Amino acid sequence: MSHLLLAGGSEFGGKMREPDLQAIELAGGFDAPICIIPTAAALDNNHKRAGNNGIRWFQSLGAKNVFTVDVIDSNSANDSSLAASIRTSKMVYLLGGFPRFLGETLKNSLCWQAMINVYQNGGVIGGSSAGAMVLCEFYYDPYEQKLLNGLNLIPNACVLPHHNQFGKRWAKNLRTLLPNSILIGIDEETGMINSGDNWQVYGKGEVTVYRSESTVTIGRGGKFSLIGI
Repeated sequence: MSHLLLAGGSEFGGKMREPDLQAIELAGGFDAPICIIPTAAALDNNHKRAGNNGIRWFQSLGAKNVFTVDVIDSNSANDSSLAASIRTSKMVYLLGGFPRFLGETLKNSLCWQAMINVYQNGGVIGGSSAGAMVLCEFYYDPYEQKLLNGLNLIPNACVLPHHNQFGKRWAKNLRTLLPNSILIGIDEETGMINSGDNWQVYGKGEVTVYRSESTVTIGRGGKFSLIGI
């Protein structure tokens, strides 16, 4: 079974140990190859630092085979050799940064198709902050204050990252823009992992699910479904 990990930000904070260890286990354990994608940090030339932080973090959890693939623009996103490297992994992790740059760089690219191949073959795709945002059908670009179409691994949904800090301030406007969709507010150092249609919350904070006429908050260890919450 394939799995998704959505994290609310501060992805290398200590409380992310819990969801990330669960994701490693689902990917096959500490020997499973983990591919870090630092695309969202490339717009301000921060991808090397971010990627190295990702390697150190997952190694600190016990992972033995962690590597970055520098998908940093549309040309590299369509590099067949980079796509082949991604396909060797059992877990792909999209780092945070600039959501629109990430979404538009990956969309319809060879590297995104490689990530889909990993997922379809029973692997894990994870994303934090911008990385989680673009995995949904919709995402909000706070820099241009625009609602954009994402990569659509989670239909009819939109993630509000850093929910306990500033993401919750987006909810009112996005409820108006997406009246029939689900908004998923994820606190920092908090992750949610699915098993089929069901999700469980891990880490420090909470997940808040907004629907047109209801708001539900799920704490650590809580389980819920985006279909029938």
